[in-house]
Amino acid sequence: VDFTIEVERSLRVLDGAIGVFCAVGGVEPQSETVWHQADRYRVPKIAFVNKIDRLGADFAGAVQQLREKLGARPLVLQLPLGQESSFAGVIDLLRMEAVRWDDSTLGLAYTSGEIPAAYRDQALAARDTLVETIAELDDGVMERYLADEPLAPVHLLPAIRALTLSLQAVPVLC
Repeated sequence: VDFTIEVERSLRVLDGAIGVFCAVGGVEPQSETVWHQADRYRVPKIAFVNKIDRLGADFAGAVQQLREKLGARPLVLQLPLGQESSFAGVIDLLRMEAVRWDDSTLGLAYTSGEIPAAYRDQALAARDTLVETIAELDDGVMERYLADEPLAPVHLLPAIRALTLSLQAVPVLC
């Protein structure tokens, strides 16, 4: 609250913003205020949900709060691979692969591979939701979707970028 005027001044010149939200606390009141200020200045935004390794983390709950409290249309691009103490990486929904990092290098080294069987159905459902949401808003993706053509990252990324810049959707990473 003490920095409201400074935030307003900054938002006038920003090309974009990243909202960082806690997987435990969700959307906090001050974050909500700044998000709506950014909406007034038409600042494109990306949401990043962190602290998924903490006790009480709820990625889906944080995404739901983005919808309800911020009025955002989330494009979930990643799912957590595990949660709380079992958090081990992310599932990239565009490339449909699991990305795990090495704790001993603090994430500097990582590996990409198949999505574990326990997460495959959840990942497929989340990717379907992602593609359907993009298709609702982008005619090019809609044409490919209705023609039952494959939708690779090369087809989805330009649409995600355009939807983000036009404030129609918010990419969500974790």
